[in-house]
Parts: sequence; structure tokens; C-alpha cells
Amino acid sequence: MRIERSSAVVTGGASGLGLATVRRLVEQGAAVVIADLPSSNGAEVAAQLGASVRFVPADVTSEPQMQEAVAAAVGLAPLRVLVNCAGRGGALRVLDKEGNPGALEFYENIVRINLIGSFNALRLAAAAMASNEPVDGDRGVCILTSSVAAWEGQVGQIPYASAKAGIVGMTLVAARDLAQRAIRVVTIAPGIFDTPILARLPENVKASLGASVPHPPRLGVPDEFARLAMHVIDNAMINGETIRVDGAIRMQPR
Repeated sequence: MRIERSSAVVTGGASGLGLATVRRLVEQGAAVVIADLPSSNGAEVAAQLGASVRFVPADVTSEPQMQEAVAAAVGLAPLRVLVNCAGRGGALRVLDKEGNPGALEFYENIVRINLIGSFNALRLAAAAMASNEPVDGDRGVCILTSSVAAWEGQVGQIPYASAKAGIVGMTLVAARDLAQRAIRVVTIAPGIFDTPILARLPENVKASLGASVPHPPRLGVPDEFARLAMHVIDNAMINGETIRVDGAIRMQPR
């Protein structure tokens, strides 16, 4: 689907995978709304990228804030692309070292941001896309972000893995649901990528993580995610699928 003179919403677009995707979308002629937390540097990023990029402070779990982001995009041009990169991790065990049950509130928070936030962004973007005139047979494309943890969650990743597996489960159902509207839904599941989440780790630890990838033996770079997102947008036959981009890694239990 050609995206010139169209708009896109990228959640988590102020950094990492989202920012790389914003840059690629702008290169292809789309106007982009970065939807990210008020505490992010989204305003600075939008100013740097030019007049075709706007920043709207938004938490993906908030209906009014995400409605504002979608409305801002529609105000720029017909909204045809959603790339939902917003999310967070966090360590939690089923039982802690003393045998106490893991914190339910923490589990709920991680699931809410990653899974419920994905559905919130998807439903609101799809509602706006449904009134578009088709371009190359599509009214819009919604790209969600899962993780290899959906299949191989490590010890301590139970809320994150639960949420990311939920996104995988959502993908085909949503694609079938929205097929009558000519809106595609696809999920990308990255492996170990060099994003701000990993930036706090020592270089030797990052190098060790990269070496665990079969080929290429390194961390993924955000632009590799973005390039796949652009191919998904362009290729009309990719729909209802979760695509791993992970260098053939299969995560170990720890």
C-alpha cells in the first residue's frame, strides 16, 4: 500500500523501534503522529524530523489520549498506518525467594500496558481507517509488536510473556474481523534488539547477548524492525501473521 499523502500513528515513537519506524515512514512521504508518554522526548524528536511529524502525549492504555492521537493524524491526512511499539517489561516470579506469591498489581500493570494498550490502539486506529477510500485494495494496516518471549519467555518474564503471547493470539482474529473493512493486522515479534531498554546494560553484557544470536551474532538494530514494518505495509498478502525477526534465536529458560 502506498502511503504518500497518508498519515500514521506510531506509539512509543520517541525512541527505539518506534523512532526508527517514524523515520522510515517520513522517508516514504507519510505524515506521522508520535504517540508517547509526556515524559518522553517526543516533542524534541518531532521538531527534529520536520513539519510532517507531530507529537501527541499519550498513554496507550488511555482511551481519550489515544483518541487525541488518532484525531491528530486524521487532521493531517487519511490515517492508513498504525505501528504500536509502546510497551514495557519488568521482572516478576510466580513465587519470590521466600515463597510469597508474585505481586498481582505488578502483573496487571505489565499486561495492561502491553496487551490492553495494543487492543486500545488497534480498535481506535481501525475505527478511523474504516472510512478511508481504499488504496491498492487496503484502507489501512495495523502493525502490533510482540516478542520472542511470547513463545520462549524466560524465568521472571511471566507478565511480559503473557502479554506478548496475547498479542500473537489477537493478530489472526483481528485480521479476520477487519478483513471486511479492508484493514490488515500483522504483528512483528523481535528478538534481542539494541533499544533504550538495553542501553542501561554494560557493554560486555550486551555483547554476550548479541553473541547468543545464531546469525547474525549480534543485537538487532531498530532500523531492521522498521524495514520489516515498511515491507508489511507495502505487501498486501501479509495479513493475520506474526513475523519473528530474531536471527534464529530461541531463548533459554534463564
